[in-house]
Amino acid sequence: MLPDRYRKGQPGLGAGRVQLDVLQQILAGPAAAKGPRVPLDDDFCEFYQANYGRVVAMATAMLGDRREAEDVAQEAFARALARWSRLRRYDQPGAWVRTVALRLAIDSARRARRGVRATVALAAQRRPDDPEPSDALPFTALGAALRTLPLRERHVIVLHYLADLPVAEIARECGLPSGTVKARLAAGRKRLGQQLGCQPEEVPGAG
Repeated sequence: MLPDRYRKGQPGLGAGRVQLDVLQQILAGPAAAKGPRVPLDDDFCEFYQANYGRVVAMATAMLGDRREAEDVAQEAFARALARWSRLRRYDQPGAWVRTVALRLAIDSARRARRGVRATVALAAQRRPDDPEPSDALPFTALGAALRTLPLRERHVIVLHYLADLPVAEIARECGLPSGTVKARLAAGRKRLGQQLGCQPEEVPGAG
């Protein structure tokens, strides 16, 4: 049975009802083919289902693309599975997965930003795909506004408002002074307010 500490601050077990064997397929690729297949025990399956939905939501907010966010989440959980004998003893293994997923999302966003100049003309001429229900955030005004934020501001906004982390914990997780986190939250809120045409909510402790 999954320890209660795994569920703290996480959605219910219904989140992330996806094929768990995808993780084993990832691990069965060229790099993993040299070693034994990593088993999916009940503990990990329950942890995965309890955390997958929130990790995808945070990666989607960072990337603006649900499918790419799912790839990022699968990769983060695959890395967790490969280290599960150690991670299962952590008080908050979900924090480890979240950190890996957001780092992967930031790397992906940076690569996309570098390639944007080469593709912007083609993208402007392409008819956008019809949104899917699962892609709700990227197609909302908030999702579009989030994508205009610098990555450093987007990162702390996601941690504070989606992961529900306090400033002090964000500072520890990102290796930043609390003052820097507060400044980035305030700047991100201000930009979002300008994009959405509303007054940004004051960030607690940022004054």
